[in-house]
Amino acid sequence: MADWKMLCRIEDIPQLGSRVVKSADGDIAVFRTSSDDVFALRDKCPHKGGPLSQGLVHGTQVTCPLHGWKLHLDSGEVVAPDVGCSRRYPTKVDAGNVFLEI
Repeated sequence: MADWKMLCRIEDIPQLGSRVVKSADGDIAVFRTSSDDVFALRDKCPHKGGPLSQGLVHGTQVTCPLHGWKLHLDSGEVVAPDVGCSRRYPTKVDAGNVFLEI
């Protein structure tokens, strides 16, 4: 059974921005797109470990601030030709509240 944790209100995450959540497995970056979709990835780029939470959100991708690698927010997969993946965490929004599945 899923263990959903309420994180915040959706407006607490800036559009095209993120919020960092601490977990036992490390930091999780929770992103909000311009269309109010919410995604969560491990806050560590698979390339050199850059903080994805400090990257630029565009469409449904984030660009790592260190070396410009782009990752798909819905899967955590790196955009080709680069190769790699950041762990994805399921999210949902219910009545304006953002939930993360741990």
